[in-house]
Amino acid sequence: MKKLILFSLVSLLFGSVSAQIVSIENLQKHIYILASDDYQGRGTGEKGEIKSAKYIAKELKKLKLKPKGTKKYYQPFSFNLKLMNPDNPHGPMVDKGEIKGKNVIGWVDNAAQYTVVIGAHYDHLGEGEVGGSREAAPLGKIHHGADDNASGVAAMLELARYLQSNNRIEEHNYLFIFFSGEEQGLQGSKYWSENPTISLENIHYMINMDMVGRLDSVTRKLVIHGIGTNPDLGTHLNACNKNNLSLVFDSSGVGPSDFTSFYRKDIPVLGFFTGQHADYHKESDTPDKINYQGEKEVIDLIINLVNRLDTMPKLSFQKTKETQMGRTKFKVTMGIMPDYTFSGVGVRVDGVSEDKPAFKAGIKAGDIILKVGDMDIKDMSDYMKLLGSLEPGAERIVLIQREEEQLSLPIIF
Repeated sequence: MKKLILFSLVSLLFGSVSAQIVSIENLQKHIYILASDDYQGRGTGEKGEIKSAKYIAKELKKLKLKPKGTKKYYQPFSFNLKLMNPDNPHGPMVDKGEIKGKNVIGWVDNAAQYTVVIGAHYDHLGEGEVGGSREAAPLGKIHHGADDNASGVAAMLELARYLQSNNRIEEHNYLFIFFSGEEQGLQGSKYWSENPTISLENIHYMINMDMVGRLDSVTRKLVIHGIGTNPDLGTHLNACNKNNLSLVFDSSGVGPSDFTSFYRKDIPVLGFFTGQHADYHKESDTPDKINYQGEKEVIDLIINLVNRLDTMPKLSFQKTKETQMGRTKFKVTMGIMPDYTFSGVGVRVDGVSEDKPAFKAGIKAGDIILKVGDMDIKDMSDYMKLLGSLEPGAERIVLIQREEEQLSLPIIF
């Protein structure tokens, strides 16, 4: 009973501390800098990303985190990049050659047995030269990446500042990894997980933040991936939700960000995501559109969770159903941005890319896709199965819900 009372008091204390420790001014500073024109969209291996890595390393040094890369704060790596040929989308891929990236890694060393990994990617799409853009003519346009993922970088730096300045030595170490090459297929996190700078066996759990800057002020929905990778994570998160966010749980440890690389190593993971929006992978993803108060509340939740789990034994790992949500390569695309926070039947469209099949068929943001051909679309898993089953040129009728009416629209993939 004494332990329970003490734990409750500690939880209340840390909950109140976290509400005060997160600085909106710091979040704004980091995001406005990293998403500025000077950083040229932070394309992997490009000058803007190299400049970003230096900025992050400088901040880690100011916060007095220890270097934990292979070259001080850096862990360089390289990979070969192949992109779709825009002039012949269904033809051979274009080989862009070797791309050089570097993870940036800082370490809060509390001389503990186990370590919590906290991660976010800092690369983005540059000026449209590395693929992935939703702009009709992307080349030469700076893809600012304020939400994707300067927001995650800023959140990590605030978490690092908290853990270094809270006048407390936690029972775990904290490894902060800023990943490069995420936009090209989780390259940085894959590399680190195969070439770790600490023992994988000593990792308590991994937290990832990817696009945490656009919390909807009305719905207040926060998607959290990986809930099923440990049986108690949902209970812990609900207990830490002091700001009454609307938590949307996804059990799978596999998803469209770097937490997947850690799940593959049998590590419990949580991926935080405030949702898709029309500016995703466009030059219009700018700092003025960030909900800074909302991002602060997301960080409050994570601080509460970190403090709660600090007193607990190493989390056990369990495998989950794998739902492919965004990195799988298909022969066709519909050209929509799914709303990952949608919990109803179907797939709700959050955005439509110009000149893609959905755009040409007349599908609009807000529509809910219910059926394509003979296949019912109940959720994202059905949608991914559909894309995997189609060949270029396939013709189907797509059934959508638009406000109060249902429409059947012909579509050519």
